[in-house]
Amino acid sequence: MRCGAQSYACPPQASMPAGAPLSARRGATAGRLPALRTAVTLAAARPRRPCGFGSLRGHVGHIKLWDAPLRIFHWLFAASVTAAIVTGWIGGNLMVWHGRLGLLVLGLLVFRLLWGFVGSTYARWSRILAATLGVRDYLQDNWREAGHNPLGAFSVLAMLGLVGFQVGSGLLATDDIAFQGPLYALVDSATSDWLSGLHRQAKWLLLALIGLHLAAIAWYGLVRRKPLVRAMIGGRARREHPAQQDARGGSLLAAALAVIVAVGSVWAVQAVAERMKPAPAAAAPSLDW
Repeated sequence: MRCGAQSYACPPQASMPAGAPLSARRGATAGRLPALRTAVTLAAARPRRPCGFGSLRGHVGHIKLWDAPLRIFHWLFAASVTAAIVTGWIGGNLMVWHGRLGLLVLGLLVFRLLWGFVGSTYARWSRILAATLGVRDYLQDNWREAGHNPLGAFSVLAMLGLVGFQVGSGLLATDDIAFQGPLYALVDSATSDWLSGLHRQAKWLLLALIGLHLAAIAWYGLVRRKPLVRAMIGGRARREHPAQQDARGGSLLAAALAVIVAVGSVWAVQAVAERMKPAPAAAAPSLDW
């Protein structure tokens, strides 16, 4: 059967002897013509269907999902948060790098905040917040949107919010030994100590959230056969519903402006920290005998 066309079997015909007269053969052929015309007419009138997976036209294929600035942010964010956890855990001389990494994470968070307004379709806050309202559809297996599903949207908000708290409390924290946040002088000693305690305790919640995030990635990859890591590397994902479309927006100019604002935010924190440094003590007068 030819793909895209419906076959119709012609009624069986009696075979003609090899030595039958020519007129008899023509008569037999003419007798078959009405049946052939009927089969051709029905085949032409029947809707044609494409071959194989073609019946999912507009469904099979890939879409542009994550834009390049978001992917760069994601991997820088993962690396810097991991390094900040390690340096804070070891402590000692690495606390200097812990503070530097905290400033880097601050810049990344500012960029992500802005990119949620000027980035491409699936990076925008409007899309993420709307996804949090689709929990029922997701649990009933009726979720058809590309990008973050409802659980993924909650994960993004929780991760960014908790890391944001860690950065904010770290800016004001001090251990009175090896580390002082650049803005610790903005609050009194009791408040700084309180924030330092919260900063230390919140790391356990952050580790649990990271563990859940990694477990979800593994589950989607091994059980649901959705390569989330590959999508975050290459930016493309399999289209799972005809309504899913390519991401739009997120221009290079918008990304450049967001980076400038993020760098400016880190510079502003450092500038304020420099202004709040106490003046160096005056040198003791030398005794001139």
